[in-house]
Amino acid sequence: MSTSSPAWTIIAGHDHDRIVLIGTASDGTELSRRVTRRDELADVVRVIEAGADAAHRWVWNDTARWYPALLSAGVDVARCHDLRLCHAILRSSALVADATELRAANAWTAAAGDDHAEEALFTLDDRAGVPDDPAEVIAEFARQQAAVHASSDPDRLRLLLAAESAGALIAAELHAAGLPWDAAVHDRLLTDVLGTRPSAGGLPSLVQARADEVRRALGDPHASLDSQPKLLRSLHRAGVPARSTSRWELAEFDHPVIAPLLAYKKLTRLLSANGWAWLSEWAPDGRFRPVYVPGGVVTGRWASSGGGALQLPRQLRPAVRADPGWVLVVADVAQLEPRVLAAMSRDLALAGAARGVDLYEGIVAGGVVPTRQEAKIAVLGAMYGATTGDSGRLVPALRRAYPRAMALVDDAARVGEDGGIVSTWLGRSSPPPSAGWQALQARASDAEAVSGDDTAARRAARDRGRFTRNFVVQGTAAEWALAWLADLRTRLAALPAIEEGEQAATASGPLFSRRAHLAFFLHDEIIVHAPAAQAEAVAHAVQASAERAAMLLFGGFPLDFPLDLRIAEDAAKE
Repeated sequence: MSTSSPAWTIIAGHDHDRIVLIGTASDGTELSRRVTRRDELADVVRVIEAGADAAHRWVWNDTARWYPALLSAGVDVARCHDLRLCHAILRSSALVADATELRAANAWTAAAGDDHAEEALFTLDDRAGVPDDPAEVIAEFARQQAAVHASSDPDRLRLLLAAESAGALIAAELHAAGLPWDAAVHDRLLTDVLGTRPSAGGLPSLVQARADEVRRALGDPHASLDSQPKLLRSLHRAGVPARSTSRWELAEFDHPVIAPLLAYKKLTRLLSANGWAWLSEWAPDGRFRPVYVPGGVVTGRWASSGGGALQLPRQLRPAVRADPGWVLVVADVAQLEPRVLAAMSRDLALAGAARGVDLYEGIVAGGVVPTRQEAKIAVLGAMYGATTGDSGRLVPALRRAYPRAMALVDDAARVGEDGGIVSTWLGRSSPPPSAGWQALQARASDAEAVSGDDTAARRAARDRGRFTRNFVVQGTAAEWALAWLADLRTRLAALPAIEEGEQAATASGPLFSRRAHLAFFLHDEIIVHAPAAQAEAVAHAVQASAERAAMLLFGGFPLDFPLDLRIAEDAAKE
């Protein structure tokens, strides 16, 4: 190893109590240490981290296994390499010249999820079987280093792996710090919307009133409203021949039951997803602590396995409230995915439409379509492969105005329809088509194919084309967001902690009670919980990190990633 290479410290262990640290210093010196108690590990990591340079990384099998205990002990780390997450990327990346050895590492492959799942933007939350044996951890790290070194673009892959691993650290820190949550505000909002909190087994007063209204409209005082088959039977008896109880289908019927039923369903969704039971379980101590799953979606987007962080209702956002003496710095990116598409395709015309303005307004100003709403419909249709309705009518105008951007997603769709693989900007690749998809295409191409096979095969091919069309854009947007998060995390850590005697955010835990920290992330939005005196410095860091992320991924390509950035006591959207 050259002196310019990063120093690595590998953490592995047997039976969760005999832990081995194997370090490689920047001069190539091999260091080894055995820790017999988990509480001792935090002390050792603290010492090594304090003396490490900016190139040092911790290597472990799964950040979610090792990092939470360190955070609880008041120890954070600057950088890591998460073998589980990186294995999932490298074994499938089209940039890797030969992934045979990675795919043969069966325990890691099982932990990475199933490449042959249905073609959708699905969740891959499966950590079962991640190896813990030091020899296997070291061997997997060596396999990953070799794969990156021999790849067709090592620099892109290194950036992707670093961003993915940083995301794992951030996910653990978000859970540890929590999102400031005011239970009294939440309770008041629920009462205003749902009515008086019920006793055990009952419904809130306003929900019960809607239920009574629905039953009166159905002419059935005992109608079951929460069982779809029973509710459909009641609707049919009342003259509403709906095939499902989705709000889209119900809205097609003109009947007195429809309005109160839709209102009832909306209220019960809030009660079930974020009602008083949710408040007690997920925000009992003034903090909402969801369980984030980095890389939990096939495109690289995050998922959530608990708490519903990715479906935070707008009406409850006022309950997200900073501690006394602290503020929230809230920022989200305007039209992230279309801007990413412009950068990936190097489409200067689309980038120009986005420069300094709302991208959709820029498209209108360019004379491509008449209204902002039509611009939005056209762009989303282009990225998601809509071919009918308003999208189908408007997308041709985009092809004329922005041929490079449209060619990128059209080419991705064609590759998908043919059963091929597409990749994001940094090298995360889409899963191959499922065995069922391939069998369907094979049957359709057979000279003796039965009637209907050809139609089904074409439909399946189009579905896969829509998947790959969006995969390249959504996946690259996720990479930009990770780069934004990782750079911002570093900038926040460099800010000074507040002094003793100042108001600390004690519920944020030992590490984050006295310093600005990330508290929430949702695809293209972040919330930082910061001491009020540092609000402007944090806002500047958020903006600077967005610019740095654009430079890291897209170099000097002239494209803005504007932020809707505000400093406030709560996260309510205006």
